Amino acid sequence: MQLNNNLEKQSSGRQIIRSFEAKLSEKRTRAEKIADYFTKSFGSIEFFIFNLAGFSSWITWNSGLVRSLPVFDPYPFVLLIMIVSLEAICLAVLVLISQNRAAKIDKLRSEVDLQINMITEQEVTKTISLLSVLLEKHGINIKEDLEIQKMLRRINLWEIEKKLEKQLEE
Repeated sequence: MQLNNNLEKQSSGRQIIRSFEAKLSEKRTRAEKIADYFTKSFGSIEFFIFNLAGFSSWITWNSGLVRSLPVFDPYPFVLLIMIVSLEAICLAVLVLISQNRAAKIDKLRSEVDLQINMITEQEVTKTISLLSVLLEKHGINIKEDLEIQKMLRRINLWEIEKKLEKQLEE
């Protein structure tokens, strides 16, 4: 019975982690949803082909190659350059908005990973401790095994954090 409850908790925990990104996606602001939509659309081969066709047509039209069409943006295509520049600015901003949201999700995911790793480390250390007690009760001396003794020491997470902070400062 106890095992079944633990399995249910574990599987529901996995479900929570699996739906983590979906939950955050539901909480997006309207602007973030629009930015994600445009980023997805503008990051497609169709959009690339549309731009390529549009720019090629513009240049062909305004180069005077089609005599029946009046030139409205002669070489060096100042209007086209302005339109392309504005498009690039808009695309860059939309991509940055989407990347910022994705970075938030990655940051939260990293925090979850860190918490799980810390819990796992504690559980592994406890398991090794319990195994060492069993081995000693059966007459197996593990006190001379330096590797096991090292594993039995609890990791000082605050010390690791301070070392990492010091490395970041350098």
